[in-house]
Amino acid sequence: MRAYLLVTGVIFGLIVVAHVWRMAAEAPRLASDPGFLALTVLSAVLCGWAIRLLLSGRRSSG
Repeated sequence: MRAYLLVTGVIFGLIVVAHVWRMAAEAPRLASDPGFLALTVLSAVLCGWAIRLLLSGRRSSG
């Protein structure tokens, strides 16, 4: 389960980084697109959730 959470967190984190990078490159157009922003926020939330679950599992098993 830990490997799954780690991979999931990394993948969603990379999606967030790619979206932020793309928003910086194509500044005004993508930053005002609500669908693109929603997917970026959703990916960030899922990345944070995976990291939180990974860290909470580490504390309870130790």
